[in-house]
Amino acid sequence: MKIFICCSKHFYEKIQKIKEELEKKGHKIRLPNSYNEPLMEEKQKIIGKEEHVKWKAKMMKKDKINIKPNDAILVLNYERKGHKNYIGGATFLEIYTAWDMKKKIFILNELPNCSFTDELKGINPILLKGDLSLIK
Repeated sequence: MKIFICCSKHFYEKIQKIKEELEKKGHKIRLPNSYNEPLMEEKQKIIGKEEHVKWKAKMMKKDKINIKPNDAILVLNYERKGHKNYIGGATFLEIYTAWDMKKKIFILNELPNCSFTDELKGINPILLKGDLSLIK
C-alpha cells in the first residue's frame, strides 16, 4: 500500500521509526511536505506575514498532490503541550482532503477531544490504537 504520513511538525522525530516499520511490511511511504525542513514555517513567519501566507497556501495546495497517488494516509497523533492525541489544523485539512478523495485514513491513536472531534468522527477513520499491524 502507498501511504502518505501526516502529522504536526512537532512529531517529525517519530516518523523515521514508523516509516522503517511500514517499509519492512512492503508499504511505500511518502513523507510530509516540510519533513526535510521542519522549521521552514517559522522562517517564513520571520520573513513576514505575506510570505508566511503564501508559503502556507503553497503547502496546502501541495497536499492534494501528495495525497492523490497514495492509497491511504497515516495520521500520527501524540500528546502535544498537554493535548492528548493532538491533531492540528493543517493535519485536519489533510485528513479532509484524503476523505474527499476516498482514501483510507488511519489514525495512530484515539481521536483528540477538540473543536473538530465530531467532524473526525464523521470522516470515520480507522483508529489503530498504536498498532501499525492493523494497516492493511
